[in-house]
Amino acid sequence: MRKPTIRLFSLTILMAAMALVEAQAKTDFSGTWKADIAKCDFGPMAPLDSIVEKIVHEDPGLKVNIAQTGGDQGNVTYDMAYTTDGKESVNHMGENEFHTTLQWDGDDLVGDTKGTYSGFNFTSKDRWTLSDGGKTMTVQRHISTDSGDVDMKFVFVKQ
Repeated sequence: MRKPTIRLFSLTILMAAMALVEAQAKTDFSGTWKADIAKCDFGPMAPLDSIVEKIVHEDPGLKVNIAQTGGDQGNVTYDMAYTTDGKESVNHMGENEFHTTLQWDGDDLVGDTKGTYSGFNFTSKDRWTLSDGGKTMTVQRHISTDSGDVDMKFVFVKQ
């Protein structure tokens, strides 16, 4: 009787360990993502013609190469680098400097950014979510400035 009890106990421990490993696995945002412009909400900004984000995500590191065309700025390409452990990351886009903390909230990444853009101070709160089996990435963004608040939504399809 003792052997079946030991086997059952061993199996239970193994299953618990596997469940723990699966629970600790984080969402992987890696890939080339193209914005579905028709599903995006640019708020008061002029809509862009296209946005392509190439993400390399090796947790806790996350690097993003962003290529945008159209809109008020014309064609722009820039790189951002973050950590997903809540430590502050500093990035630049031209003369503009951004201080961001990015951390996990379940399977989503939540970012808080403070910075200056064209001489105006702002704060931004982002939530990155994957859906459709990892084929769709949605970024909800809330921006606060001295002039008011703006909500935006970007919907990307994995290429």
